[in-house]
Parts: sequence; C-alpha cells; structure tokens
Amino acid sequence: MVLEREQIMNKFHQVTTQLEQALGGVHYEELDISDEVKEQVELVLSQFQRAKGRVDTPDAELREDLLSLYSKSNDPAIDPAVLRKLVEKLQLTGLYDLTQESCALHDMVTATGEDPEERIEKMSLVLRKIKGFVLTETPEIDSSSRENSSTCSGQASIEATHKAPVIPDDFRCPISLELMKDPVIVSSGQTYERSSIEKWLEAGHITCPKTQQVLTSNVVTPNYVLRSLIAQWCEMNGVESPKRPGSSPNKSTSACTPAEHSTIENLLRKLTSGSPEDRLSATGEIRLLAKRNADNRVAIAEAGAIPLLVDLLSTPDSRIQEHAVTALLNLSICEDNKRSIVTSGAVPGIVHVLKKGSMEARENAAAALFSLSVIDENKVIIGTFGAIPPLVTLLSDGTQRGKKDAATALFNLCIYQGNKGKAVRAGVVVTLMGLLTEPQGSMIDEALAILAILSSHPEGKTTIGAAGAVPVLVNVITNGSPRNKENAAAVLVHLCSGDQHHLVDVQELGIMGPLVDLVQNGTERGRRKATQLLERINRYAEQQKQAQTEPEAPIHNQLSQSPPSSTNVLEC
Repeated sequence: MVLEREQIMNKFHQVTTQLEQALGGVHYEELDISDEVKEQVELVLSQFQRAKGRVDTPDAELREDLLSLYSKSNDPAIDPAVLRKLVEKLQLTGLYDLTQESCALHDMVTATGEDPEERIEKMSLVLRKIKGFVLTETPEIDSSSRENSSTCSGQASIEATHKAPVIPDDFRCPISLELMKDPVIVSSGQTYERSSIEKWLEAGHITCPKTQQVLTSNVVTPNYVLRSLIAQWCEMNGVESPKRPGSSPNKSTSACTPAEHSTIENLLRKLTSGSPEDRLSATGEIRLLAKRNADNRVAIAEAGAIPLLVDLLSTPDSRIQEHAVTALLNLSICEDNKRSIVTSGAVPGIVHVLKKGSMEARENAAAALFSLSVIDENKVIIGTFGAIPPLVTLLSDGTQRGKKDAATALFNLCIYQGNKGKAVRAGVVVTLMGLLTEPQGSMIDEALAILAILSSHPEGKTTIGAAGAVPVLVNVITNGSPRNKENAAAVLVHLCSGDQHHLVDVQELGIMGPLVDLVQNGTERGRRKATQLLERINRYAEQQKQAQTEPEAPIHNQLSQSPPSSTNVLEC
C-alpha cells in the first residue's frame, strides 16, 4: 500500500466522489423522514464534500526508506537500522504478520495470471529481505515455524501457535459468561443468551438479572445487530462462528418425547370438538404448555395448533378467547412461530380481542402484538389492521400491567414511520401527557420513550407542542433520571427545530443550567441531544442579537410604506 499509494489513493477519491454525487442527488427533503435523519444526511454529505478535495500528508520518510530497500534488494549490506524502522512502521514484527503479507502478495500474483508483473517481483524480494531480518532478530523461532511462515499453506499452523483471542465482554452472556449464540434483548434493555434468560424467566424470576429492574414483559427480542457483530468478530479472529439453536439442518425440530407429542395431538382434537368444555380445557392446557419451554412451543406449532387457536379468537366465550390469545402470545416467543402466526391471519383476531376481550385478554393481546411486531414487516401489517387505536385506549384506561403492555406495543409499532401518524391521530399524545403528569409517575419512562419517537414525525411534533409539553419536558431534564433526561432532550430538539416560540419558552423556563449539566454528566445520547439543543438556542440568540443591532429604517420610509391610519396603528 505504501509503494502503490497513488493508485490506491485515486481509487478512494473516485469512490468518495461517487458517494458524494449519489447522496447529493437524493431529494431527501421531499421524503417523509425525521429532522434528525435529515441532519445526519446533511452532515455526511458535507463530510464527503470536504473529503473530496483533501489529501492527507503521506509518510514521505517511510516511502523513501522502502524505495531505498527496493533499489538495494540484492545488496547484502543494508543498514539494519533502516530495516528495523521499516519492520516497526509496517507492523511486520511477527511471523503471523509476515504470513498475512505473504498471502496478500500471493493473491496479487494469482490475480495477474501466470506472468507476474515486475513490481510484484520487487515486492517479493523486499518482503524476503524483511522476513530474513525478522527471523535473524528473533532466534527463538524454530526452523519448522520459519518454513511454515514462508507460504500461505502454513498459515493455519502459525495461527495455531497464537493465543486464543479474548472474547469482548459485550459478546458474553451476563448469566453464562459464554460467547452468545442467539443474543436477545429483554424489556430492561439488557442483552442475554436466549437459552439462559429463558431458563431465568421460566424459574419465575420477574427482574433483570443484571440491573435488578422489574421486567415489564417476558417477551424477548432478537438482537440482530449484536449477532452480526459477533459473527464478524469470529471471522476476523479465526474463531468458529457460534451456531444458533435450531440453525443446523440436521437438528431435530423438537426435543419432545413421543408421549408429549401424543398429548399435544389429543389437545388439538379437543380444540376441534363441538364441546365448549373441551375447547376451554384444551386452550388452557396449550397455553400452559407453550409457556413452559421452547421445545413445547416448537412442537405445538408443528402439530398445527396455530390456525386452530386463531379461529378461536372470535369465539363468544371470553374464557376460551383469553386462553387462545395468551397461547398465541406464548407461542410467539419462538422466533419461527412469529411469521406463522401472522400468515395464519391472527392479527385481525388479536385486534378484536384487544377491543372486546376481558381486561386480562386485552393485556395479553397487547403483549402478543409487541412480540409479533419484532419482525419489521409485521409492524406494517399490525398497523394496517387497526391495532393502534385500541392500544391507545388500553394505555389510557387499562390496569397498570395493561398500560405497560400497551406502551411496549406502541413503542415497537411506532418505530415504523407509517404508524406514527396513526398513533398521533388516535390521541396517544394526550394520553402520554397525562401519564407524564400523574402523581405516582409510574409510566414516565414509557411515556417519554414513545414521545421521543413520535416527535420526529411532523404531526407528532405539532401535536406534542400544542399539548403544552415544553414545561413538563424542561422539568424532566432538571429532575429526571438519566434515561428520562435523554428522551426529554430528544423531544425538545425536535420541538425547537424551526420553532422560535418553543426556543423562547425553554430559555424562560431556565433550561440552560440543566442542559449544561446533561452535556457534562448525561448518557451518551443525552449529551448529544443536549448539545444539539444548546446549539439551537445559542444560534437563535445570535440571530436576535444581530437583528437588534441592525439600523432601523428612517421614519419617513416607514411612513411611506404604510399610510397612517387607525387600522394600521391597531395592527402594530
């Protein structure tokens, strides 16, 4: 790379120019995206524009030393000091590094065909010179290792001598301390290995193992981002990527015994019988079996229970209805079952239960919608079938548990931009403001989290501002928890974007001190949002200052532009 810096640098400049042109051609201001995303697009575009004409100063000395070695590649009397400096700067201090460089050179030779170019031959001579110097300076390396290091075929044996890489703490499950295969997020925001946290929940625990926070729901959400990062880390460090349970095609679909399968089949026969008592007992037992463990959830779905349970969502018997929707909730914990439940037409039935069912059935219907909405395309389907208005109703008049279930479902659904307007039109902002100001304050966390999502939508921003949210949000930034301060600042950033009225209000309410404190002591996102809000306040103050210092127009000009009349005086 040092020797071919011009060609490599030109390639990067070409890519930068292409990216800048492509991004500049997107009329993002016409798209239905949040102000925050627009700001990020503008920032990235400006960075590309700056980078397009910028050239960083190369390490001229390194290139000169390498060229000197190039020209003297056949000269045995090369200054060891130059070689030592090159080895350190190029970070070719060990056999593994040298092997990687040899393999890269080998790939270049292969790419050129049978006739290697002269530049590659020179690189090979230089690499041999560096390799000889490293081996001379490291006498503890035995001859067999030297032979292995000279070809790419010996790379595996070189890597085998290296110490196993240390697994990053974030990739270990806090419960088992092992590398996570299937990381999932619980309602507290913490990530665990699926099998470990499911055992914890099945044992009857209701708190997060790491934070001891009471969990609002037993539903777990796959952490796809972390799973991808773990896979990348494994690939980069030569570690075999962990296989998720159920990912192997040879793995049996369910670990249930024949007797357990027989029990499930008998229950399904009862579901289709004409006896209400049989259907009631069968749905109740399936509900409990699906709650017990993952193998049962797989076996029940494989036996064909999902369509039968969906049919029972519209039954007039409220007890059967409650068992059916709760059984679907428990089955949806299994990732593969989520799509099966939705494709079986369950969403309209779950929404029906959410509107008409008993309080417990409504609560479990809300939790089921949250579980199903983990899959992005399901967010669209659930919003289309009218789930959001009854969720807002449950958030307003449900029990404490019902409000929690409704809030988690609404939060997840409103991640999809198309559902934000539906939630606002369903009156969710008024309900959330009520939760923010109620004396016990038990739903402040959830209310602020949902408002932070809705404030990025034009309708949401307008409605939140009109609901008198600014004083409440300033109070949260002054006295709230770190996470609540973060979300309150996020809402205010959107409200104050292009709205001078709100900028004046937050200054009069004394927000500057709390914002400075948030910048210094808040969460990472809280610090970022507080900084953005301070910048907007300061920018507005500068504009006001400039407006006050500009000379006023002569009085005769003012009079000539507006004839003096009683109407004009009143308008002024």
